[in-house]
Amino acid sequence: MKKVIVTGGLGFIGSNLIELLLEKKYKVINIDKNTYSSNFYNVKELKKNKNYSFIKCDIANRKLAKIINKHKPIGIFNLAAETHVDRSIDGPESFIQSNIIGVFNILEIFRKFSVKNKKSRLIHISTDEVYGDILAGRTKENYPYNPSSPYAASKASSDHLVSSYVRTYKIPAIVTNCSNNYGPKQHPEKLIPKLIYNIITNKKLPIYGKGLNSREWIYVKDHCEALIKVFEKGKIGNFYNIGSNKNVINLDISKRLIKIAKSKIKLGNNVKIEFVKDRPGHDVRYALNSSKIIKELKWKPKTNFSSGLKQTLEWYLNNLDYFKTLNKKDIVNRVGLNIK
Repeated sequence: MKKVIVTGGLGFIGSNLIELLLEKKYKVINIDKNTYSSNFYNVKELKKNKNYSFIKCDIANRKLAKIINKHKPIGIFNLAAETHVDRSIDGPESFIQSNIIGVFNILEIFRKFSVKNKKSRLIHISTDEVYGDILAGRTKENYPYNPSSPYAASKASSDHLVSSYVRTYKIPAIVTNCSNNYGPKQHPEKLIPKLIYNIITNKKLPIYGKGLNSREWIYVKDHCEALIKVFEKGKIGNFYNIGSNKNVINLDISKRLIKIAKSKIKLGNNVKIEFVKDRPGHDVRYALNSSKIIKELKWKPKTNFSSGLKQTLEWYLNNLDYFKTLNKKDIVNRVGLNIK
């Protein structure tokens, strides 16, 4: 049986990826240091699977080498990262440690490991935010990086590190840059689950600025399908954009969620849109050109935004206990404004 490692597997995308890998008959080792955004609730059903195992470890820890050398995976999906832009504004250090130092540690370990394990591959998962503001058109993989936030800069740094190790040390690695994900198991510090939580708990829906910021949204399970496709058929040293080619502004998302929720539950009187102070340096628009992965690897997203939004809301309504596993202050407290 094919064995792979997923770092950050207690998180949103990681847990969804593990679920799909197990369905495809991979043996999966989940490595996660279990931070505030990690959640064992996300893998509670997976623990019953004999092909799933969990190891607590920070990717910046040298002990990671022993784990990789012991299990000898044919692939490593690196999803371990600090990801919330607002938190990176308040405290960039943890983003540097995880997203740069942690990736450097993985690369050093994998560089030595891949000498004897030549069929193994490293898939480094990144973001569209590395390209910065895209006010018109869509970015291809050769578009210059122009990150705006400490988070985006840390991811851009890690992407460049991976690319340099491919060129210098000939390691078998690939980088993917994905648009905004949404779906089940996402921490409600992020926009869509935050709005859903506030709808469920009868609170106002906070929208930054005037709500005109535009993002390209992809359902998490479509993203995970793409990652496996890249792992199985992608070209070493290449970058692959992964997106839906569909942009939606934040204001429209809140309106759609309210409309969908009305058909599912009775809404409280406080459920209404509230415009709040914008994030410092907030990018206006992200947009990817994903024609490369569509043409070369024959992948394309299956879930339209309306259907995905409905499925996402239904998951949270059917998993209200999920919110009980979280620290409430991580949900309700606004971060990203602590600039002095």
